[in-house]
Amino acid sequence: MNIERWIGTFNITSDDVDYRSKCRWSSLLSLMQQAADAHVEALGVSREQMLAQDMGWMLITMDAGMDVIPQYGETLQVATWSRGAKGALWQRDYRWLNERGDEIGSARSVWALVDIRKRKILRPAAFPYEVPVHAESAGPPPDKKIVPDEAVLEEAYTHMVRYSGIDSNGHLNNARYADLCFDALQPGELEQGDVTGFRITYHHEAKMNDVLRIERSAVEAGTIYFKGNSPEGENYFEAAIVMNL
Repeated sequence: MNIERWIGTFNITSDDVDYRSKCRWSSLLSLMQQAADAHVEALGVSREQMLAQDMGWMLITMDAGMDVIPQYGETLQVATWSRGAKGALWQRDYRWLNERGDEIGSARSVWALVDIRKRKILRPAAFPYEVPVHAESAGPPPDKKIVPDEAVLEEAYTHMVRYSGIDSNGHLNNARYADLCFDALQPGELEQGDVTGFRITYHHEAKMNDVLRIERSAVEAGTIYFKGNSPEGENYFEAAIVMNL
């Protein structure tokens, strides 16, 4: 099937929102992940087919922005499409639409096809299915480097990966990393304004019982930078929250 651009409808439920009834960013990332999976399935490639061939998708980096934060009870549409592969990586873009069809956000992401048993990246040619490329663009591919060299980060807390965060690929789910960052914010920061952007790059997968030292910067020009390191200094991820202060 040649479905270049997939669009689906999602309802924002009580499980998706925070204490202000606004959609959590981890929920937005989860819905984007669901949309990408649904697009691939609409192309005739089921999750079972991929697992049978030891294949899975691994998110490398994402840059998302929202003009309006969805709230409890709202119905949204998310459109997604493949921008094609470059080297060993694939680019996928997204647009968020409200009930009236107005765009309220967009995202750009880079993914890798991986062998989930050998834990190695596969070349696009290893994917035995056609993924049509759509010419629409939500912007250039996001930069993997997020935290500037001059940023000063201090430890906010430590987190051990538990059962509740592990997905079917055996590692901490992509969307849960957003919660790790937002858990490092202070109540006053959460109340100051809406978060209009979230960027993240994944450097190393986190598995059951791994310990992450969550580090953050002060607010710098409306942006807070984050890193998640092991006690030995291995970098799991780096991210940034952009706030409308």
